[in-house]
Amino acid sequence: MTAVIERAGLDEAEALCAIERAAVQLFRGHPAWRAYADMAIPPELICEAIARGMVWVARSDAGGGPVGFVWLDDTLPGDAIGIGELDVLPEHGRRGIGTALLEHACDWARAAGYRRIDLGTLADVPWNAPFYARHGFVEVDKNDPAFAFARDRDRENGFPDRLRVFMSRPLTPLAATDWSVWPAPAKLNLFLRITGRRADGYHELQTVFRLLDWGDEVRLRVRGDGVIHRGSDIPGVPADSDLVVRAARLLQETTGCRLGADIAVEKRIPMGGGLGGGSSDAATVLVALDHLWGTDLSEDALAGLGRRLGADVPVFVRGRSAWAEGIGDQLTPLELPRRHYVVLDPREQVPTAALFQAPELTRNAPRATISFFVSGDVAENAFEPVVRARHPRVARALEWLGDFGRAKLSGSGGCVFLETPSLARAIRIAAHCPAGFGVQVAAGADRSMLHRALDRHRGAAQARHTT
Repeated sequence: MTAVIERAGLDEAEALCAIERAAVQLFRGHPAWRAYADMAIPPELICEAIARGMVWVARSDAGGGPVGFVWLDDTLPGDAIGIGELDVLPEHGRRGIGTALLEHACDWARAAGYRRIDLGTLADVPWNAPFYARHGFVEVDKNDPAFAFARDRDRENGFPDRLRVFMSRPLTPLAATDWSVWPAPAKLNLFLRITGRRADGYHELQTVFRLLDWGDEVRLRVRGDGVIHRGSDIPGVPADSDLVVRAARLLQETTGCRLGADIAVEKRIPMGGGLGGGSSDAATVLVALDHLWGTDLSEDALAGLGRRLGADVPVFVRGRSAWAEGIGDQLTPLELPRRHYVVLDPREQVPTAALFQAPELTRNAPRATISFFVSGDVAENAFEPVVRARHPRVARALEWLGDFGRAKLSGSGGCVFLETPSLARAIRIAAHCPAGFGVQVAAGADRSMLHRALDRHRGAAQARHTT
């Protein structure tokens, strides 16, 4: 059977929990049955994994509901990633769906720079350890410190340790011309103030960029012919004006590199939403191709190239949440409290140029300080009154989200967001999202997913060169 495999959506979390509950019934009569029955996946954990793009579903046909899923656990230390869960509805068993999900997860992990994939399972159940063994997994020492957390969790849930085995599959290092995958995180502007206008027409800004653990995914493959090729069309964005193409060509021109690249972007960040999607994609191309091409520019040099592409690109190149001034490119890294966010997409693009030209826009606000921001005295977005007046869907999104707390506009809009102290509250709010709006739950990340990925890819490349 051919299954359609794609990333899960937040609205599918309950369906995936139902698949897991159905799969657990297969263990009735086994000594581990009670422990499995008591270890159901908490919905908020699967929602968090979905939000980070770590869950894929299998569908029996395009557009159908999920019949199985795989959840990758990217919280393991070092260069490993784990299989957090792999389940298929019993009535869809023995059709190759589990195999398709497992191989898809392994292929993605390899492309993302991971060097091995780990899991815990049962030794004596045919669809557990024997299944994984057929797909290259081998049993490893369960006393390895890498599995200490999993064993502690098993003991807390009453899972018999004698029944558990841990297995690992090494992932073949990428060849020079293989596809690799790289994250391009979204950002929020926790406030935005315009303090003046420069002689060159640009506005002086103050803002705080908060990077998120969610965003687009950029796939790259090195070419030997020097061609920069964008693999998919984007309505209204010709290839030559696409920031990812321009970023690759700018890196070529600056370094004299004769290599090229195929570029494909899986868009998850809404276009024109004030979340920095285009800038982040461009930054990811600069950072990733600098590694893949071996051009080895410094972070300062890459940020300088990013500034030529757009004012928001340097913060993504540097990969830290930051206080920003100037045109948004003078950055001071900030460590911010752990927070979760509900991000609402009204699905109404807001043209930034028109906002800057609006006569009612406040352009001479007093300068703020980092200490004022930290104390909570600075929280406004200069664009919000203008956007409210001109874009009714964004105004409705702000009003709806405002019923739960202080809703804010990000950047020049049109996405709006609400900060929450817990994941559980963010999920509860997102569950009531009005029809016609998009919603995402994400956590703040003071260090970018892109830089964590760069560490992995560098480690994998070093391992390849030393073997």
